[in-house]
Amino acid sequence: MTQSFIISPDQEAERLDKVLSLWNPDLSRSFFQKLIKDGQILVNGSSRKANYRVEEGDTVSVTIPKAQEIEILPENIPLDILYEDTDLLIVNKPKGMVVHPSAGHFSGTLVNAVMYHCKDSLSGINGAIRPGIVHRIDMDTTGALIICNDIAHIKIAEQIKIHSVTRRYLGIVKGIVTEDSGTIRGSIGRHPIDRKKMAINERNGKKAITHYRVLQRFSSHTFLEFTLETGRTHQIRVHMASIGHPLLGDCVYSTGKNPWKLQGQTLHAAVIGFVHPSTGHYLEVAAPLPEYFQALLKKPL
Repeated sequence: MTQSFIISPDQEAERLDKVLSLWNPDLSRSFFQKLIKDGQILVNGSSRKANYRVEEGDTVSVTIPKAQEIEILPENIPLDILYEDTDLLIVNKPKGMVVHPSAGHFSGTLVNAVMYHCKDSLSGINGAIRPGIVHRIDMDTTGALIICNDIAHIKIAEQIKIHSVTRRYLGIVKGIVTEDSGTIRGSIGRHPIDRKKMAINERNGKKAITHYRVLQRFSSHTFLEFTLETGRTHQIRVHMASIGHPLLGDCVYSTGKNPWKLQGQTLHAAVIGFVHPSTGHYLEVAAPLPEYFQALLKKPL
């Protein structure tokens, strides 16, 4: 597949590989550097090096080779099912489970499990590697996740696009949040240096809004409820770190030792609500807090 775009005035004099990574933040800078070396990226019809400084009006053509087909096999992995009908199911994803196969994770994922449970009824809209997946949560985030067939996928994806899906999370952050409630507005995009991270990026990021409410204050931590207006990658983690209250256990956006040896961020997708694609009625499902989270709330945080 080949796509083209034209360099805008504000991109003038930027490196070619940097412009490409901003053009498509879902792909890494190193991935584009390899495409450049392989001659898959042309500027005004000619090959350029990764450090080429682009000029206003340059036409950049990008050819992304077809992904190698990977066979994803059903696996009999137990699922904590919160709701199920002929259109969809909602599962309570455990900590440490990857949602869909990726490099280094071709088995043991949620997709492997739901393929076994749902057989041939899963949506194929997101491709063979993400059957049934209409939205995601991070590997170390627990909680409610929707799995769909094709018709349900389209209708729920439309609701996600217009931000009408209810998504409430529970989390514990470092420090004392003094305001009882608040809203964080900050566009989120790929980190300019560390491509594995996201960051507040008003220039090239996407609009992101997180509302929070204090549920309980401890001596050095705060238990919060989050309501999302948007669903950007790592949104809650980035937003809370940006105001000096990173999530407890977050090994990417926080610093310092973790006294409880937690596996990643203490974050749980507690509630998901949407208009059911077949009935037209609003459906809201809650996922109970995992045991580790409940035990943590009983400690002297």
